[in-house]
Amino acid sequence: MIKQNRQFSPVFLLILMLFLSNLCSCSPIKSGKVSKSDFVLNTTATITIYDKKDEKLIDDCFNLCRKYESLLSRTIEDSEISLLNSRKTSLVSDETAELISQGLYFSRLSGGSFDITIEPLSSLWNFSAKSPSLPSEDEIDEAKSRIGYEAVTVTGNTVTFENEYTRLDLGAIAKGYVAEKVKDYLVSQGVERAIINLGGNVQCIGGKTDKSGFEVGIQRPFDSGSIAGVSISDMSVVTSGTYERYFVENGKSYHHILDPKTGYPFENGLLSVTIIGKSSSYCDALSTACFALGKEEGMELINDMDGYYAIFITDDYKLHLSNGAETALKISY
Repeated sequence: MIKQNRQFSPVFLLILMLFLSNLCSCSPIKSGKVSKSDFVLNTTATITIYDKKDEKLIDDCFNLCRKYESLLSRTIEDSEISLLNSRKTSLVSDETAELISQGLYFSRLSGGSFDITIEPLSSLWNFSAKSPSLPSEDEIDEAKSRIGYEAVTVTGNTVTFENEYTRLDLGAIAKGYVAEKVKDYLVSQGVERAIINLGGNVQCIGGKTDKSGFEVGIQRPFDSGSIAGVSISDMSVVTSGTYERYFVENGKSYHHILDPKTGYPFENGLLSVTIIGKSSSYCDALSTACFALGKEEGMELINDMDGYYAIFITDDYKLHLSNGAETALKISY
């Protein structure tokens, strides 16, 4: 029997916490707030601007998301990533080259636990299917033999694969990168207070006031409520968790964070890893990399990243914080 999950939305948590925070705040955000949601990047995105009541700005942001999706999606046939994967081009835009380079950096940093060439595995498991199922052992062995970020090089705008079977999947870093680009656009338009939420990848511009940050909830795994909250200004919050996409077959749960070395989902006692820091694309990649490395090695990695913090949730629902996180983020329980 296969049972597919019912995913709880991080967007709901963020909107709820911001609503309650605005009701209770003694220093409310100035009037002019405008908020809109749309389906982009294969998720529900919500952008809220607090100091400019200009819906066109948000529409421009969603169009920007679609532009990047048309470059970076592995499932859109004529995207730059699809054309690369089908060997129909090796020349890409500045943005695609930049993101692939970032992905290679984190692939190296994690020793391959995070790997942007995981497409043979991610397409095999296909958690987005209506009825995902467990692949055969032979299929998994063949797919994992095709993974290896070392086969990819970027020189200027030229991307080179060393073999005929390497395929890219930037899903573990792309939403964070797009959130950063949306932030840059809004800042260029004079926006000083905003929240960009791309399906749980949260990027803040400024804070609730000059002296206090936005309150963002950290989801309790497999629940619609929050297990903790953080207060942030000009920072990003990104979570990778086993509850985001999974299915159950023959009584065993299989989640979407795949181990390039075994071909199966990681089993390391973690339910989720949340990363908080300045760069949304870095937070996106680090949330997956730290989850992949496990609590001990993942904590060691994040403690070496200046200005980035982590909240690990283990399968006993205990929170484990990286160095300085509680003070820097004003974590509430």
